[in-house]
Amino acid sequence: MSTARHDGRQADQLRPISFIPHVAPHAAGSVLVSFGNTRVICAATIHEDVPRWMKAQRVEGGWLTAEYSMLPYSTLDRKDRDISRGKLDGRSSEIQRLIGRSLRAVTDLSKLGQRTIWIDCDVLQADGGTRTASITGGCVALAIALNGLMAAGKLKAFPLKQLVSAISAGVVDGQPVLDLDYIEDKGAAVDFNVVMTEGGEFVEVQGSGEEAVFTGGEMAAMLELAGKGSTELVALQRQAILDADRPSGDAMAALAAAFAR
Repeated sequence: MSTARHDGRQADQLRPISFIPHVAPHAAGSVLVSFGNTRVICAATIHEDVPRWMKAQRVEGGWLTAEYSMLPYSTLDRKDRDISRGKLDGRSSEIQRLIGRSLRAVTDLSKLGQRTIWIDCDVLQADGGTRTASITGGCVALAIALNGLMAAGKLKAFPLKQLVSAISAGVVDGQPVLDLDYIEDKGAAVDFNVVMTEGGEFVEVQGSGEEAVFTGGEMAAMLELAGKGSTELVALQRQAILDADRPSGDAMAALAAAFAR
């Protein structure tokens, strides 16, 4: 693999990935996920009720949904809050729907009981891959919350069927590469976001040429890179979920250390 990438990474190498659990004390499950310099707080909140449409249609089980936002200071130029514009922007709406779809794909909603789980993903710092980090971290926050429900005896069976993660791949300077940061994403000829289960199945593939086209061979190379990245992410997710059950040290101290890197 070439080391021509601007940060010295191999073509198939992820950025440094980390998960810091319990950063939102009032959430049922939370984690600060970092993909390099992209940092997102993912928090799961449990509401002991289901949406009105489920009651009206007599749908059994529970519901899982997501919200996504980029904080004003997450980018170089201040980003206006959605509330100041009076509506959710199209990008945020599309991403939060993607997060929800991805997590519902691996959750048995019939085992949730009559409750709704909200996954809130708030971007603290954006350097490419905020949606992939949100899905990957959102799954960890969800697992932590479900572990809490199981421990409290509120669930009869664990609803999460398997883990799900997401990663980007693209063609940069003619080379397929994994996990694009902002510089690479901005200059990529092709950009893919790939959501996969730990079993290797695809949940969703979003890809397009950026004023360019791509071959079947390039697409296959990007999907192969994404598969490799997904396997590595799942291992890190599993460790993060285990660490959340046996926390060591103070979460806020770990948070400060993460930003000091």
